[in-house]
Amino acid sequence: MTERSKRDEDRIKARQAREDTNVFARLASIYAASRKQAQRLLLGCGGLSIVEWRTLLDLHEVGPMTISDLALTQRADHSLLSRALPDMRRKGLVSMRRATNDGRQTIVEISDIGEDAYRLAAPVMERRRAALRDVFTDDEITAFVGYLDRLEGFVRRPASDIASKETAE
Repeated sequence: MTERSKRDEDRIKARQAREDTNVFARLASIYAASRKQAQRLLLGCGGLSIVEWRTLLDLHEVGPMTISDLALTQRADHSLLSRALPDMRRKGLVSMRRATNDGRQTIVEISDIGEDAYRLAAPVMERRRAALRDVFTDDEITAFVGYLDRLEGFVRRPASDIASKETAE
């Protein structure tokens, strides 16, 4: 067996330590854990999906919105919402109608059943936000969001901009 084919605990630990600073990998892991936590919380208070919860929250707070408004507010893919909303309508959570001023737009509105579902889930999801504020101060959250804004600006740059940069030696 060659030296390269032996399992090396020290090299594994060193690699794991380097990956601790890999922002891209960490974000994916945190995103997955956040969704899993939210799904478990929502399952315990009515069984809403995360998309359903976020949509009901937006509609409850704002009132009728277009699908584009919802997608922009949630920083979600328009097609994700377009696929989820018909099921939400079948469940009676929302109503949907064509906009009178632009027939290409669909107006989404929370229904009475949707309001009931929102009221059932809201206290649990507010406890989640409160629990986060137990971990981070308001100033830390503000700073963190600033970092996220900068990171989002970076990852939205065209890949060609990054690929064409010569690596500093």
